[in-house]
Amino acid sequence: MSRSARRITATVLASGALLAAAALPASADGRDHGQNRPAQRSTVVLGKIQYDSPGRDNGSNRSLNAEWVTVTNTGRHAVNLRGWTLSDESGRSYTFDLRLAGRSSVRVHTGVGRDTRHDVYQDRRNYVWDNKDTATLRDNRGRKIDSDSWGRHHHGGGHRGHR
Repeated sequence: MSRSARRITATVLASGALLAAAALPASADGRDHGQNRPAQRSTVVLGKIQYDSPGRDNGSNRSLNAEWVTVTNTGRHAVNLRGWTLSDESGRSYTFDLRLAGRSSVRVHTGVGRDTRHDVYQDRRNYVWDNKDTATLRDNRGRKIDSDSWGRHHHGGGHRGHR
């Protein structure tokens, strides 16, 4: 075989190998591309949490709304929170239906009220957040985005749970 014929054959074989590798399914590269991989770091996080209403817990709407969790978008771009949830350890859950502007926050109050850009209401008649609890924020696919615990679960910091 001539030298040029060997070069052509080698080029054709190399090209075929590249095409075959490109045609493999993404999962064939040995990496996990499914839902078990960690979610990309979200710009949406839990902020300050007022889990214990100031004063007596008398069950009034005013007292219920003094219990709140802040959700903050630290990024520059708005994030669609439709279908995201905020829940406590007992399984009580609030489902979001809003777009959170970049570099802004929304307070999720326990009681009844009229939703605005900065305040939303769970419309509950009972307290949600216990003195020992965990707030968990999940995206619309159920992936955990952020959580914070206080009381017996407290992991240091102390900036979120206020009295």
